[in-house]
Amino acid sequence: MPAAPTGAGRPAPGRGRIRLLAALLVLAGAAQAGDRSGVRADTTGRLAALYPHDGRRDLTGADFDRFRGAGILWCRNPDGVPQKAAAAWLIADPSTVVLNAHNFRDRRLAVTRPVTDCYFQIGGRNYDFDPGSLVLGTAPGADSLHITDDWAILRLDRPADAAPQPLPEPPDLPVGDIALPVTMVSPAGHGNYRGPSSLERCAIRRIDPPSEDAIRRVRHDCNDGYGGSGSGLFDEAGRLIALQSASLAMNSRSPFDSEFHYGSALLLEGGLLSALRGRAEAGGRE
Repeated sequence: MPAAPTGAGRPAPGRGRIRLLAALLVLAGAAQAGDRSGVRADTTGRLAALYPHDGRRDLTGADFDRFRGAGILWCRNPDGVPQKAAAAWLIADPSTVVLNAHNFRDRRLAVTRPVTDCYFQIGGRNYDFDPGSLVLGTAPGADSLHITDDWAILRLDRPADAAPQPLPEPPDLPVGDIALPVTMVSPAGHGNYRGPSSLERCAIRRIDPPSEDAIRRVRHDCNDGYGGSGSGLFDEAGRLIALQSASLAMNSRSPFDSEFHYGSALLLEGGLLSALRGRAEAGGRE
């Protein structure tokens, strides 16, 4: 995902709109930045952790066994060359893939790439999408994309030969400040980490009130970078509870700040969970 402007300390009052715009720009540009994440010339930025403490490591085979359904969205650049774009997850059914809407739409919901330019990779195998199956988290008539409706569901043209993540349970978490240990799993890696994938122990630090489709945003201190969209946040019981969307002040090595310097993910609840339940009940063909 693209970097937002960086700085230090807590912003002065009245800058809320600036922060919101920065977050939306981060979210919106990620669809295009995903294709660029592997070719950025700024090596220092690519290897810098989002926060001063860097506990990231590559995923192992045991991690892929534990965090089932972890896959990668690959998309072709204008020259037709496939490149990693983002993380994506096989959930509840071997044909159902969940990922961020901003892989295909900008913040004004304009199309940034067609589904036919992309495919899903899991377990070393590639699978095409059914191009007419795209479902976006935005409500009918919406004219912009927000953190909490930044989700999409796609159906594969054939079931994947891989075990999906179980259908999530709605997270029983309070609104407000919290200290919830989580593991961020980034099967596609991201631009500020040198490995092909990454895993990190980190924490959710605040849960915002529900917004679009009864989904809440969580603010976390997990590292992320270009191409890390769609990374999964798992609780200590190994349950997938949230999907990464965007980060404020990306790549700035500053302490977590709940108003300025944090990662944003959307909880798997509300409209997203309802859509997944419908898919599971229909055997992935809804």
